[in-house]
Amino acid sequence: MADLSPPAAITLAMMRESLSTALVCDALDSLGLREQSPRLAWPVKTTAGVLVGRCKTTLWSERTTADPHPFEKELLAVDTCQADQVMIVAASGSMRSGTWGELLSTAARNSGCVGVIVDGAVRDVSQMTEMQFPVFARATCPYDSKDRQFVTAIDVAVEIAGVTFQPHDLVFADADGVVVVPAAVEVEAVRRAWTKAHDENRTRDAIKRGMKVGEAYERFGVL
Repeated sequence: MADLSPPAAITLAMMRESLSTALVCDALDSLGLREQSPRLAWPVKTTAGVLVGRCKTTLWSERTTADPHPFEKELLAVDTCQADQVMIVAASGSMRSGTWGELLSTAARNSGCVGVIVDGAVRDVSQMTEMQFPVFARATCPYDSKDRQFVTAIDVAVEIAGVTFQPHDLVFADADGVVVVPAAVEVEAVRRAWTKAHDENRTRDAIKRGMKVGEAYERFGVL
């Protein structure tokens, strides 16, 4: 029988190949962390598949007056992004403007950023979809963020719907939603998610061969 135990090290590339937000949520549930995924819809998705990386956090606020230094911290956040980071745009669900678009996506990708999660609105969705840059957002808005929204802080703890995202935390996003893994449990959570992924594969194969789901659950303990 093949060895199904997790490898000693599970890389980001391996996570992208085998894991999902559902598997990670299940792993976190088993560790007693049952509130790591914002209960929000993310209808704007520019790519399929799973986005995996480490949080590059930005905190946003609205404004109603002219910005004396437009885009200052926003651009700094993009320029200081590193390989395998995911930009977290914590904008409190604001629809006041499209905080993210094609040009920022292009620059972020050049910095090594692998995707963006926006608790708010974005624009240039067609262009970002064409360039296959992963963006997950709550809505679209054609307005520019200049004099409407701005970054107030970079690389700080931020919240999205009551869930805390810390800089460098592991984050996943796919068609089911977004989930963040606290650093303190990352190794064990990933190990458990990996194990369940392979247990589910065995269960799925058995059901395809005709095994009843009740029998499959009794044998493999996975559903």
